[in-house]
Amino acid sequence: MPAYSRRQFITGASAAAAALAFGGGRFASAATLDRALAATATRAVRTAGTTLEQVAIPTGSGAYKRLQAGPGWPLVVRTDLAAAASTRDDRRTALASFVQFTDLHLVDTESPVRFEYLARYLDSAYRPHEALTVRGAASLVERVNSLPGGPFTGAPFSLVMATGDNTDNHERIELDWYLTVMSGGQITPNSGDPNRYEGVQDSGSELYWNPESSFQDTYKSHGFPQVSGFLSAAGSRFTAPGLRTPWYTTVGNHDDSIEGSLPDLGLLNSLYTGDRKLEGCDDADAAKLADALRNDPAKAVAQLARLLADGGPVREVTADARRIPFTPKEFAQAHLNPACTGPGPVGHGFTSDAAASGKLYYAFPMSDGVLGISLDTTNRAGFADGSLGTAQLNWLEAVLRQHSDHWYDTDGNLVRGGSSNQLVVVFSHHTSGSMGNLLPDPYNPFEARHDGNALVALLQRYPNVVAWVNGHTHQNQITAHGHAVPERAFWEINTASHIDYPQHARIIEIADNGDGTLSLFTTLVESAARYDTDFGDTSNAGLAALYRELSYNDPYATPAVKLGTPADHNTELLLAKPRG
Repeated sequence: MPAYSRRQFITGASAAAAALAFGGGRFASAATLDRALAATATRAVRTAGTTLEQVAIPTGSGAYKRLQAGPGWPLVVRTDLAAAASTRDDRRTALASFVQFTDLHLVDTESPVRFEYLARYLDSAYRPHEALTVRGAASLVERVNSLPGGPFTGAPFSLVMATGDNTDNHERIELDWYLTVMSGGQITPNSGDPNRYEGVQDSGSELYWNPESSFQDTYKSHGFPQVSGFLSAAGSRFTAPGLRTPWYTTVGNHDDSIEGSLPDLGLLNSLYTGDRKLEGCDDADAAKLADALRNDPAKAVAQLARLLADGGPVREVTADARRIPFTPKEFAQAHLNPACTGPGPVGHGFTSDAAASGKLYYAFPMSDGVLGISLDTTNRAGFADGSLGTAQLNWLEAVLRQHSDHWYDTDGNLVRGGSSNQLVVVFSHHTSGSMGNLLPDPYNPFEARHDGNALVALLQRYPNVVAWVNGHTHQNQITAHGHAVPERAFWEINTASHIDYPQHARIIEIADNGDGTLSLFTTLVESAARYDTDFGDTSNAGLAALYRELSYNDPYATPAVKLGTPADHNTELLLAKPRG
């Protein structure tokens, strides 16, 4: 590999960025990619185990694509908010190094309250690989455990933050699986009858992939394989290794709403835990229900109850009390269970006060001089998108003031105060662009709600806010906020999900360049699963590999969109250091 000076790297990276073909994460030419990868290697402490080293790519000419190892994605230097000095590597000091998980969506596939029959209208209603979500998440934990630290600073990870939609349908059994995946222990990813599968994937319906059958369903027409023993293997007991790094939880809409879209007022609890599962409905009813889910949650709840009563093929399943939905208070309390402490901290961000109040937002130390703030952007009125209530917005500003030695008031005037000037990283499930749900919270109907623009405006008043890290969109996207005033700028870092391809997590490193700037390195990682698959291998390793490949081939998925561009992948984000 040719040697590059750091000055050559800055020049070469700029040229490479200009040559990016923003489709599928590819560079304009192999030579350009090779130069960028070589330059990246000279700056990194290590690249092994990350997408700097290699990344899954599709191969084959048929409808169903196999995956194989492809060349890694090089570092893209983004100077949207600050210039990059050529000597910054020589003076760099690591300030924080951590990992973001997001949108794990651990799915109870046998739950009666699911909308698999709407997949043709809502791509998230059913995924052919969803029986493998728990094993896929455990494989992601394996990957993080194998990494010694950040690829550019070498600093060990101080924490892993899961930014919401950790469960798919906010069921207690899904929450138990999530807590065990993160802390380690034995898991049986199966509900109802422990000795058999009772979901749509052995229904004989053409709407779903029937993996163990030779029946030619819609998915097999797209090249999906027949895999003997798939369902029994997917639901079998296994031991999750658990993280070796302290971890925290941020709440998402799928953690507090029915399928992440409908308000949970306790009206469907008996359906969740009952013995009737709707496996399909006619096109007219499906279209009506899909529209109601998008536009009228109350109507959707009523229509779902009617369909379960007399609307289509209903399967009798084994009732299971563990499918009961959990409340925000119960969500916090479950994190306090000593059996789920793992590497800590106790409660994983939630306290006994959170368990008593149901307030799922908190602040915590990430490292010396860096404060984390986890927000609850969910709106229990329904719909997938989020917002903030006034009480939480006021709490956030109070925390920011406490940890800032100067800020700007709403008129743009500089204000001095506060007892410290810690750097701040904000975590939430929703992005700035997906916080437009201003419906009144039914549990706090007289409290005003605030959108993403209001949150951006607040964060820009506090110069020590350096990043807002989030999920929800299942897409890699990095956005610069505050181009006009460097003192009031920050980066919004959105990472793709771990249920839809490309199934990414992200390492984020914060470093002081010693020249008045900060660098935020963002490096994507895949799970520890191998790229090649064997349809005859239903071991844990074989299923983890199949999880990734099936997600790429989901006919309702949009992997090219969710992948993002090279400027949303492995990046160095420059930012002016806040003055103290």
